[in-house]
Amino acid sequence: MRVAIFDFDGTLYSSETFQLLMDHLKHHPIHRSKYKAFFRTILPPYIGYKMKLVPETRMKERSMQIYLDSLKDLSQSELEHYFTELIDPVRRGLNEEIVSRLRQHIEDDIQVMLVSGAYTPFLYAVTRDLHFDEIIGTDIRFTDNQKIDSSTPLFHVQGPRKTEKIKAVLNGKPIDWENSFAYGDSLSDLPVLDLVGNPVAVNPESRLKAVAEQRNWEII
Repeated sequence: MRVAIFDFDGTLYSSETFQLLMDHLKHHPIHRSKYKAFFRTILPPYIGYKMKLVPETRMKERSMQIYLDSLKDLSQSELEHYFTELIDPVRRGLNEEIVSRLRQHIEDDIQVMLVSGAYTPFLYAVTRDLHFDEIIGTDIRFTDNQKIDSSTPLFHVQGPRKTEKIKAVLNGKPIDWENSFAYGDSLSDLPVLDLVGNPVAVNPESRLKAVAEQRNWEII
């Protein structure tokens, strides 16, 4: 079995998910009152990151937690509806060349996977028309009464955690890695790109571009 693994931010989706989520909260007709408190809380880890006092991975994980905490009064169904409101903005920002690759892989009977640090229910909502076989994201836990469980820290899927999740999902399946594909845009995607025989750098940031050029990888 062959697989094709797609990153989301900067790859399948041309922009950054977290900025999209921030704008959505800021201008939301119902929830925009939560934005100021969210923004005040997110500033310290972001400033710490800019001052090189907080690692990027920690800053991203903390930011994801803070955003989710700002919506903690929503039920599971309300949160899922909140994410569906972003279907059209995401659709307008899809990288059509990567969507074309995705569809070709499906035609070629290659199992397609979306692996991202974005919230899992968000990914399911905004890619419902793209027919992924597997979607791996940052899971959101809910309490017994279907409220967001803010007492359980998020396990943000990024870097090596992506490969751990991929291997867990594919456990026991015979994968033809040499003839499989992976698409990513940043150096944090390198562990996933290294898994396959056909890695593709998509609009890569400078560090990944240097690696891709050195290894003669395809660059889109």
